[in-house]
Amino acid sequence: MIVPRQITPHVRELAKYFPIISLTGPRQAGKTTLLRSLFPDYQYVSFENPNSRNKAESDPIAFLKEYSGKAIFDEAQLVPHLFSYLQGIVDENKQMGQYVLSGSQNFLLHKRITQSLAGRVGILRLFPFHYDELNDVIQEKRSLEEVIYHGFYPSLFDRKIPPHLFYPNYIDTYLRRDIQDLINPGNITQFYKFLQLCAGHVGQIINYSALANSMGISLPTVKNWLSILEQSYIIFQLVPYFKNFNKRVIKRPKLYFYDTGLVCNLLGMGDVKEVYNYYQKGALFENLVISDIFKQDYHSGKRPNLYFWRDNHGDEIDLLRSNANSIKLLEIKSTQTLMSHHFKGIAKFQRLLENESAEFYMAHGGEETMTRSSGVKVISWRDLSEF
Repeated sequence: MIVPRQITPHVRELAKYFPIISLTGPRQAGKTTLLRSLFPDYQYVSFENPNSRNKAESDPIAFLKEYSGKAIFDEAQLVPHLFSYLQGIVDENKQMGQYVLSGSQNFLLHKRITQSLAGRVGILRLFPFHYDELNDVIQEKRSLEEVIYHGFYPSLFDRKIPPHLFYPNYIDTYLRRDIQDLINPGNITQFYKFLQLCAGHVGQIINYSALANSMGISLPTVKNWLSILEQSYIIFQLVPYFKNFNKRVIKRPKLYFYDTGLVCNLLGMGDVKEVYNYYQKGALFENLVISDIFKQDYHSGKRPNLYFWRDNHGDEIDLLRSNANSIKLLEIKSTQTLMSHHFKGIAKFQRLLENESAEFYMAHGGEETMTRSSGVKVISWRDLSEF
């Protein structure tokens, strides 16, 4: 099953203006499938293949002569010294879209690009599906809890792998391939436990000291491991918004995962019933909403300009999009039945921002999308593109 990806026109557009395109994203997000369908006439090499990697490492000039036309180099970060040779070729040829580099280790690929290929590369990120991408291909209408539990990785849909089989193998592959060179091999088991601990903190403001104490590791190790998880596209941090509102604000970021199915598996959930009964179901819903909006932005070819806001009195905005001349504010409620008291927080900020250009939204766990008389646009979790 080939699902049209929202990012497709943006990949094509960058290929017109840059000699090299870089597509990064988490493992098994569909990068190879997308690139091979977009560029069917390109030669394809995966550097996870030891023979290809050895050939490129031992004689890069001969290797690149073999791929002197247009080529896709998958997991390109594994052959770092190839980048300086690519620089000479694209500078001489001046051919746009000649090479496509993909990889699941953003920290390594980005490092190679900035060292050797700065200004020559158009950079994009591909994540697992967001909900809108699946609307036309999922025949059955799944419940909110089913969507949270199932997750969005392509293999769950095209190969119909059950989540309880997919995610343990995904995590094992991630730990063996993406992490083993970045931390002490003796710490892999502890790193996995740290990953599970993070799953229990979705939607929470990061408390580095509490995480360190829970794991019995140092504060620098916590920050390093969070950075590894972020740079390998497992988690992301939603940073606080500092402007306006004239109050003392919380300055630490919040923690979210890009995929709720992965969170459920790390929490030990064996079936969708456990999502219904989970005591922090609201946090899972919040993660679903915010990660979906992040993915939509990235797949639109832009960096998300998204924040949260909370002051030291507990007043909070779940998600805030800041534009040049206005802001959009989104409250997130997992309930399917919205009552008047759910809008008290928004009403407060409507009064606070009455002299500014602001739009107010409420995302909820129900099916209804409408605009209330108060000016608040209520959107179903199925219609998050409205934000």
